[in-house]
Amino acid sequence: MRTQNFPTNSDPCRFNTERRGAKPTTLAGGARGDGGVTGGAVRPSCAEFVPGARLERIGLVQRTTRQAGIPCRDPFGAEAVLTVNESTHLPVLVDEVVDALRLRPGGVYVDATYGRGGHCAAILDHLGREGRLLAFDRDPQAVAAARITFAGEARLSVVPAPFSLMGQYLDKEGLTGRVNGIVFDLGVSSPQLEDHDRGFSFQHDGPLDMRMDPVTGISAAQWLDTAAEAEIVSVLFTLGEERYARRIARAIVRERVGQRIETTRQLAQLVARVVPTRERTKHPATRTFLAIRLLVNQELQELQAALPQAVQALAPEGRLVVISFHSLEDRLVKRFVRAQARGDDFPPGVPVRAHELRPQLKLIGKPLRPAGAEVQRNPRARSAILRVAERIGGDHA
Repeated sequence: MRTQNFPTNSDPCRFNTERRGAKPTTLAGGARGDGGVTGGAVRPSCAEFVPGARLERIGLVQRTTRQAGIPCRDPFGAEAVLTVNESTHLPVLVDEVVDALRLRPGGVYVDATYGRGGHCAAILDHLGREGRLLAFDRDPQAVAAARITFAGEARLSVVPAPFSLMGQYLDKEGLTGRVNGIVFDLGVSSPQLEDHDRGFSFQHDGPLDMRMDPVTGISAAQWLDTAAEAEIVSVLFTLGEERYARRIARAIVRERVGQRIETTRQLAQLVARVVPTRERTKHPATRTFLAIRLLVNQELQELQAALPQAVQALAPEGRLVVISFHSLEDRLVKRFVRAQARGDDFPPGVPVRAHELRPQLKLIGKPLRPAGAEVQRNPRARSAILRVAERIGGDHA
């Protein structure tokens, strides 16, 4: 296993932080800002088992890092050793991903979201000695876990970078237009959710951080302390589809006058106080945590940047496989692959090259969801949806 040193010239977690009293940020993907939010409640903008050999490899992924102390910088500045708990991490739709990729023993594949290597293990099980797998992840803990799990695995290269830089790296390696399959497993992994110090979950009390790369960008707590009320409304409404966005934002601004909101418990309890509990199976803070996480990590912008790069990286008949977990991700993926399947639509008179008018992808099958047995075994899989597309033609100019 090779770990690549991949310097970047841009901050993948950058975003425009408005100060108190400023106008709301306009977010990529159709932010509504303060418009349309009229106060109180508002309507949202959108309403098996793994075969033995593969299970053994996935079990290895879990066991080798279950109690590993992985050095990492504390979200608020101090150096610490964070213990990674892998015991409940299960990759989603493994068999379906393997089938969709149509793995070839000597092929070149990309796992755009290493996580804890569940899909990597399954792909490697189908590769021969000449096969190659490249895995991207911006989480230093995930990269450290990969060094342990796949030590000595010559077919695997781990790239410590966000998948929005995939095209740059593949160009450097001479792999643009030669990749046989790419898989994205979007969102956060179970170890990230279960690590109290990462701040992704309201089920544990810890620093309100939420960064996938804990040393890049600003934390959720820092954003909440500086964002204008109108910006908070915009983020919660647009990214979390939270109907009580204005009510929550007002409560956040009132709370921070007396004390900073620095822990997950503080934020979760604050939201629970002002949001009616309508869905008994869902915590009132679920949408708020999702919205802030998407903003802090610029997840939708990262995905928007990565998908066109993935298409250009694919060889003819190469497969693009994407697993998403919430409506904003899935809508972005669905619209992208459908647009690529239609071909670009340019206004009359605009000079274009012939290949720019041709469809780049064709849709493969219908979207897939986990079977009941998988959801029972892994409840976090219940919202997963898998889409598959295939590269058309051979012109990568």
